[in-house]
Amino acid sequence: MAIDRVLSSDSGGEQEESFNYALRPKLLGEVIGQQNVKEKLSIAIQAAKKRGEPLEHMLFYGPPGLGKTTLANVVANEMDAAIKTSSGPALTKQGDVMGLLSNVNTGDILFIDEIHRLSAPVEEFIYPAMEDFKVDFTVDSGLHAKTINFPLKRFTLIGATTRAGLLSAPLRGRFGMMSHLEFYNEDELKEILIRSAELLKLECLDDSLGMIASRSRGTPRVANRLLKRVRDYAQVKGEGKLTADIVESSLKMEQIDALGLDELDRSFLRAIIKVYDGGPAGIDAIAATLGEERDTLEDVVEPYLLQTGFLRRTKRGREATQQAYEHLGLIYKKGGTTEPELFDE
Repeated sequence: MAIDRVLSSDSGGEQEESFNYALRPKLLGEVIGQQNVKEKLSIAIQAAKKRGEPLEHMLFYGPPGLGKTTLANVVANEMDAAIKTSSGPALTKQGDVMGLLSNVNTGDILFIDEIHRLSAPVEEFIYPAMEDFKVDFTVDSGLHAKTINFPLKRFTLIGATTRAGLLSAPLRGRFGMMSHLEFYNEDELKEILIRSAELLKLECLDDSLGMIASRSRGTPRVANRLLKRVRDYAQVKGEGKLTADIVESSLKMEQIDALGLDELDRSFLRAIIKVYDGGPAGIDAIAATLGEERDTLEDVVEPYLLQTGFLRRTKRGREATQQAYEHLGLIYKKGGTTEPELFDE
């Protein structure tokens, strides 16, 4: 159920990434939001250019879909540098990293997504590359094994992770800049959607883009995904133009409500309220009730519910707040029982 969620901020695969790539800003001046991160990057880039040196190593961390990969490409464009991309799970042995490092030139950028998933041997192999720009590479094995000291050209490693806490302290300490990406507000998301709509040559009426922005969960990837779904709906059910009615009908079909919650979010809250009397309830018990994986609920569902104030995490478990009851149309009674609240249609 969660794998195909429209509101999931995880990547939707190569096809979606190619669609998003066309909408990504190329330069720092085109980036919307993340003012603090942009300011730090601008100063670092200008200083590095004046000195004629490569940038120091950088780490971008934060929830998925906020633009970590986009910023890495923007930094490469601003520095007029080539960028080579890989991911933590893809680098399984030292030879994989050696293939990347041996092909980087002075000032090039090596971008590793999901860097927290690097294996311990690979991580330790990268340490001297980051600090001293050299590596000790072992050739052959057993009696014929020999170690070659391989000098590297000065490059910049940019890491991206959704779980900075899983990075080992030695790896984290080797990054000169660490930037946390925050969720976007509605105005910033609307600006992003306006830019995306212009690139897609999509005509938007009323406050249709504002409606999409308010349901995008503070995440540009979700906003662009919803824009694509609404565009398809407008071409089939409408005249190809985005209107408030088209957006409302399209998102209703996707079961996305006015606050950006989908059916899995609402099922999560209903399980706590109706099965566990509002909580507290353990995450494993909730996962078993819904038939979902614990990791899915913790990584995909809970962050937004916590952000909106519908959920509380306590030492004893998860609790639904009064706002959650009201959003689901249930009467809040401290201590547990709920009754459907009657609303006039």
